[in-house]
Amino acid sequence: MITEYGFGKTISTSFEHAIDVVTDALKKEGFGVLTKIDVQATLKNKLDQDIAPYHILGACNPPLAHQALSEEPSIGLLLPCNVVIRQQDVDSVYVEFMDPKAVLSLVNNPAIHLLAKDVRERLDRVCKAL
Repeated sequence: MITEYGFGKTISTSFEHAIDVVTDALKKEGFGVLTKIDVQATLKNKLDQDIAPYHILGACNPPLAHQALSEEPSIGLLLPCNVVIRQQDVDSVYVEFMDPKAVLSLVNNPAIHLLAKDVRERLDRVCKAL
C-alpha cells in the first residue's frame, strides 16, 4: 500500500519477529530506534479498546538529523521518521514508512529536500530488505 505520505509492504512473519527484523534493517542503513509506541497497549489502557498489535517506531539517522537541524532548527517538529508495524492476520504483518520527501516538502529549503531524498532512498532499501 502506498499513500501520499508513506509506503510499505506486507511480510510473512510474527509481529514480534517483524519488530526485530525492521529494527535490524534500519540499523544497516544508519538508523536507530529512538521511540517505540505500543498503540495497542495504549488504547487498551486509556480507552479499554482492543485493536490488533500496532507499534510506531521513531527511527533516526543521527548524522542526517544533525544536518537537518543545522539547516533548519525547527525541523525537529517533523522528526523522527515514523515506521508503523501492524498485525494484518495470524502470520502476516504490514510495515509502512513515513515518506520523508512528502513530510519534508513542507519545508521551503532546498538543502532539506536533498536530505529528504537521501532518507527516502535509505528507507526504500530498508523496505526492500524485509
